[in-house]
Amino acid sequence: MKPNEIDAGIKSAQINNALGVFIFIFGVIVLFAMIFTDTFIQHMTDMVAGLLLIAIGGGMIWRSRNIIKKLKANKE
Repeated sequence: MKPNEIDAGIKSAQINNALGVFIFIFGVIVLFAMIFTDTFIQHMTDMVAGLLLIAIGGGMIWRSRNIIKKLKANKE
């Protein structure tokens, strides 16, 4: 790979990492909001949505950090 392509890949992975952190934190907020709901259906809906967002955000963080690590190793 060319150095420009590696730098672009690292920058893209860093953006995905930041987006993953945002989605993860938003999922934690939705999970916390479950406390303030009234019915069982609302509890379950918030729990599923929060856990799904946490899983997606965590996966994005994990994948982007692996890509950054791989590309930095190729750069050297």
